[in-house]
Amino acid sequence: MKIGFLGLGLMGAPMARNLLAAGHAVTVWNRSAAKATPLAAAGARVAATPAAAAEGAALVVLMLENGPIVGDVLFGSGLAEALAPGTVVADMSSIKPAEAREHARRLAARGVLHLDAPVSGGTTGAQEGRLAIMAGGPPEAFTRAEPAFRALGRATLVGPSGAGQLAKLANQVIVGATIGAVAEAFLLATRGGADPAKLREALRGGFAESRVLELHGARMVERDFATRGRCVTHLKDLDNTLDAAERLGLAALPYTAATAALYRGLIATEGDPDHSALLLELERRNPALEPQATP
Repeated sequence: MKIGFLGLGLMGAPMARNLLAAGHAVTVWNRSAAKATPLAAAGARVAATPAAAAEGAALVVLMLENGPIVGDVLFGSGLAEALAPGTVVADMSSIKPAEAREHARRLAARGVLHLDAPVSGGTTGAQEGRLAIMAGGPPEAFTRAEPAFRALGRATLVGPSGAGQLAKLANQVIVGATIGAVAEAFLLATRGGADPAKLREALRGGFAESRVLELHGARMVERDFATRGRCVTHLKDLDNTLDAAERLGLAALPYTAATAALYRGLIATEGDPDHSALLLELERRNPALEPQATP
């Protein structure tokens, strides 16, 4: 399949590499052109503009930072005008469901098919081709994109336009709240004298077992908060969740709101570490007691 791939960040670059490894003809574009150079060495054609990346492509994949950037690339760079009728656009970025539906509507007016197809699995899943892909849009578009999706992970069509983004928001609520729960549990037990590595080992295999305990719990034990999943991206998704909830008439999502507040505090004090660093924000809110003087 001839594919245009736009956005070569932490997730996009390994995804494009996996498409190349699967034998697809991939043309890449990135706002910072230097990020495209390693993909050229792997066999990709490098385009100077988004429109050039889409030229002749049956599938155009977007993996960009947020909704406004996606909208600008689609409709402010000449890309939409360059898409031939029948082209499938798979936006694998994480954006608001309302934005995805509006993009689908505008592209449909040009005869272009649109999927919102965000992913979960982090940089590890992107590198290993084991992403969970949550797609929303017409079945015809999903069927045509599926051969490319198979090189990236496991894809599921969950509903019409916008449903893929809602599924991603559901994922981010579960992941964020679980990271917070693991961090609270570690803080509680270690403050009482438990060994954090042994604590994680003891919890594995019971009802507390999860991918978050396995991976993010290990990062907390090792205090390795080098960025793999960005805090600012996770906070964006949680804010988008609250926006979607309001649009759907939901009065309260307390776990989502509380987790978003924790990430906001973490970013204010630590910048943009890995999202497992939520432990640092909980430690900041619970300073160690000063030793008492002996009377």
